[in-house]
Amino acid sequence: MFLNKKQQRMRFTRILCCFVFERGRDFKKMRRNIVHVGSGQLTYEIREIVAVANELAALGVDITWENIGDPVAKGESIPHWIKEIITDLVGQDDTYGYVATRGVSKTQQFLAECVNSRGGTQITKDDIVFFNGLGDAVAKIFGFLKREARVIGPSPAYSTHSSAEAAHSGYNHLTYELDPENGWLPDLEDLENKVKYNDAIAGILIINPDNPTGAVYPREVLEKMVDIARRHRIFIICDEIYSHIVYDDASTVHLSEVIGEVPGMALRGISKEYPWPGGRCGWLEVYNQNSYPMFRQYIQSIVNAKMLEVCSTSLPQHSIPLVMGHPNYRGHLEMRRDMFHRRADEAYDMLKDVEGISVIKPKGAFYMSVLFDDGVLNSDQTLAIGNERVRGYIEEKIENVEVDKRFVYYLLAATGICVVPLTGFCCSRKGFRITLLETDDDKRRWTFQTVADSIRAYLESNQGSAGDEACRLAV
Repeated sequence: MFLNKKQQRMRFTRILCCFVFERGRDFKKMRRNIVHVGSGQLTYEIREIVAVANELAALGVDITWENIGDPVAKGESIPHWIKEIITDLVGQDDTYGYVATRGVSKTQQFLAECVNSRGGTQITKDDIVFFNGLGDAVAKIFGFLKREARVIGPSPAYSTHSSAEAAHSGYNHLTYELDPENGWLPDLEDLENKVKYNDAIAGILIINPDNPTGAVYPREVLEKMVDIARRHRIFIICDEIYSHIVYDDASTVHLSEVIGEVPGMALRGISKEYPWPGGRCGWLEVYNQNSYPMFRQYIQSIVNAKMLEVCSTSLPQHSIPLVMGHPNYRGHLEMRRDMFHRRADEAYDMLKDVEGISVIKPKGAFYMSVLFDDGVLNSDQTLAIGNERVRGYIEEKIENVEVDKRFVYYLLAATGICVVPLTGFCCSRKGFRITLLETDDDKRRWTFQTVADSIRAYLESNQGSAGDEACRLAV
């Protein structure tokens, strides 16, 4: 078919426009895709809710921060004798210099002797590796694990671990269930079956004492988890950051006491014990790294990655033998255990009789998870919010969110109390986590009581409309 000159010009114009449009789209693209396949998995609900709280604060809401485990931010004072030790170290020139990549030698030796005094698996100082907080350690652990090798962890899951594992693999984090009907202890049958029938699983993650539930694992449970790892020739990671914060009838059983010949590592630190979260000082205790050549190579890759950074911050490392070896340290830990025990009892007593929820009293760490009964939450429930701008803001936020997150947003807007939804912990169960950290007794009791009253008001908020609908259908 022949085109006249006008048709030719129109066709040329269309081709030119398409060319310009496509070139414009190309200019919006980089030559290579630089985004990691797991980037979408990097979520951290514990801090993401801070952005919402800050917006509400700007609208006049007085925020009570119950979202993060920072004892110092909640008013806990560091003992004077610990401050004196750190102040003295600040005056010493060598605390300003580099240290060995794995850590300060005398501190490594001190910690190795602490491990060996437990009587379980024995280690040397070279099995202690320091990091700038456990967040740094977790990033290295998963960052240098082969992408196809998966680590299964608990659900509810602490976000640092679950997000790092998911980002490393590019898939949703693999989980085994913690059973609220059994004190939030692991469902060992669920774990066994998932490990047995998924040969991509190369490791098991344990958090003991657990965050966010406050569960503390008995020796026999840990022994059974180690046995699963032994039979399937996989390694174990145990986050023990809260290992010296246990109370009620619970006691600490370290991984080193039960791991036997299984390869593994425990994650430890000073952020929750001194407490010195801003010190960013954590370490790995590595067990049986010579049990498998591949495991030894993997651990060496983590050390090599740390070597590229030269070393971790030196000052907190220098403090550890002086603080943990001080005659006051045992009493310091006992005082804090008693303090958190009392607060756990207090929170449990204020919430246990609220209809529509279940609470399991924690035995370790400083959190408590509140679980909503199945089916009690829906998308019509509300809390009274007097500030029109605040109500408008939060009603936009609740679109298409999980029902427990919806409650958390209403609680935040109506009362200023900032908690974290359980679905933000890689969990299908609906609920939220609250801390036991507030040092002001009156404010802490007000917080627990206000949460209890808010749950009642929220669950009752649409009962009238539900009853009217039931009557209408009956007619």
